[in-house]
Amino acid sequence: MRTPAALVLEDGKVFRGDAFGAVGATLGEVVFCTGMTGYQETLTDPSYHRQIVVATAPQIGNTGWNDEDDESARIWVAGYVVRDPARVPSNWRSRRGLDEELTRQGVVGISGVDTRTLTRHIRELGAMRGGVFSGTELSDVDTMVERVLAAPPMAGANLAGQVTTSATYVVPAAGEARFRVAALDVGIKSNTPRMLAARGVETHVLANSSTVDDILAVEPDGVFLANGPGDPATADHEVELTRAVLQRRIPVFGICFGNQILGRALGRGTYKLRYGHRGINIPVIDTGTGRVAITAQNHGFALEGEPGERFDTPFGPAVVSHYCPNDGCVEGVRALEVPAFGVQYHPEAAAGPHDAALLFDEFVRLMADA
Repeated sequence: MRTPAALVLEDGKVFRGDAFGAVGATLGEVVFCTGMTGYQETLTDPSYHRQIVVATAPQIGNTGWNDEDDESARIWVAGYVVRDPARVPSNWRSRRGLDEELTRQGVVGISGVDTRTLTRHIRELGAMRGGVFSGTELSDVDTMVERVLAAPPMAGANLAGQVTTSATYVVPAAGEARFRVAALDVGIKSNTPRMLAARGVETHVLANSSTVDDILAVEPDGVFLANGPGDPATADHEVELTRAVLQRRIPVFGICFGNQILGRALGRGTYKLRYGHRGINIPVIDTGTGRVAITAQNHGFALEGEPGERFDTPFGPAVVSHYCPNDGCVEGVRALEVPAFGVQYHPEAAAGPHDAALLFDEFVRLMADA
């Protein structure tokens, strides 16, 4: 027996389908992800906290769920929307089906949705609040819309503290440790310390509430600003912490939310994108070299600026180093007189292309030259 379900958007648009995963109700910002693979990494990425993710790839769940590819200790998405879920997973690494794992972790989803129409709707009107309702939570449209409208918007959401580590932990280098990095956890993915470890980096992962003294106690050769969820305009503590690090000329590398923290520390503002960049096929251009990289991304906010723009900061001049040719969105910043740079995408690429992995090598060179 299939359980009826509905995805309800704040503008009153309703998409009907069947319950997928847990039965109940969930609220969040409805966004779409264009990745054709890597759904397990997407669902366990803390950057998706409080978002209902729409998979644009029509068939989801073919490879089931394994015990190796999680990017954190749990699924973080608020809800999941798919068109055609696999009835039987088929992969030698699979331990259970996607539907079973969603149910086990209490994640409310919906299947059988016309995700192409839904994606076009979000592209035209922008990401918006929504809710998935099934079972006894399914009611009349007006009531469901009221519940959606009562949910907090993503703009102004301070979420880093909800996904950060509760205690500092260390990921050792693979082989001889060449450098030590303090990583500020505002939603870090598991593959990031692994990428650093492969380059001889010992990573100390610290909570987002850490002080500059906590960072200095690590005696780091560099500071890493992780990806994460929410509105970067709320990250005042993390921005001030980054400024304190820059004043000490400790090399800094930021990605995604961390890039926005670095950008704010350099004096730039942020704004909310219409529907954001989420997927593993998004082009980025390096303004210095013209090189194009296909990247993994997940962000609904961006830094203000123009491609190649030079601007003054409290730490000397800086430049907008990367941009997205699809919409001109800022995809990276670089300080020119202090050792700091950031990109808006995910060089750890789990899942995703490996075009940007060399940025970890650049961070290592920055620490070696410091």
